[in-house]
Amino acid sequence: MKNYNDPTDIAKEFANSGVYKMNLSLIKFCIIAILGGVFIAFGGLLSVMVAGGIPGLGTENPGLVKFIAGALFPVGLIIVSFTGADLFTSDCTAFSIPLLQNRIRIPAFIKFLTLSYIFNFLGAQIIAYWFSSSIGFFDKEPWQSYLHHLAEAKVNQDFYTVFIKGIGANWLVCLGMWMGYASKDIIGKCIGIWIPVMLFVTLGYEHSIANMFFIPAAIYSGAGVAWGDFIIQNLIPATLGNLVGGVLLVGCVYWYLYLKDSR
Repeated sequence: MKNYNDPTDIAKEFANSGVYKMNLSLIKFCIIAILGGVFIAFGGLLSVMVAGGIPGLGTENPGLVKFIAGALFPVGLIIVSFTGADLFTSDCTAFSIPLLQNRIRIPAFIKFLTLSYIFNFLGAQIIAYWFSSSIGFFDKEPWQSYLHHLAEAKVNQDFYTVFIKGIGANWLVCLGMWMGYASKDIIGKCIGIWIPVMLFVTLGYEHSIANMFFIPAAIYSGAGVAWGDFIIQNLIPATLGNLVGGVLLVGCVYWYLYLKDSR
């Protein structure tokens, strides 16, 4: 018996996961969405504490430091996958496939994406403030400078750049979830999720939920970044790009390739 799913089965599993979430009670859905934000933020925190703690290495090998951050961040999405938590960015695919199958309607699609986004934000703030900034993780060097520079760089980009980076981020995140569904064993799922997510972080693409941790954590610890700049210059274009990457480039593409003509 093969220990992996073929693309058609993956598409069905991805869609079923979205339908399952929508059938949960509202309180349960909100809880798993909060946990999704928490776990992604934990991955972000890990990457900051390790990659940000090796400034000497970064001076001579900046690409290596980016890779280290990229290699560690996927821990968050792996936890999301194995615990059944909810993540707005992967929902872009998980909800769009059943929408195209006429299993859900547009109002439900919009409602649950919106709830996921809001409660992911709340979950990310739990880690950004209470479990990192408020206990002094970013009061010391080199972590403060690393995080503040990261946040400032993210908000000092034009709309188009962040939008395109947002597309790339969620194209890869949803492919990571897709590859996770391909495997039937734990190690295979971890590796499948790790590869695309490592790629998006190393390349510096913009993931809206991850940025709900990175930039607020910098603000809470005294970075010269305003909330308005965060929302307008980063979060909005990143979110729009994430929608395109997850809905169109994964959800719509793989529905068309593997499910459109199935009975």
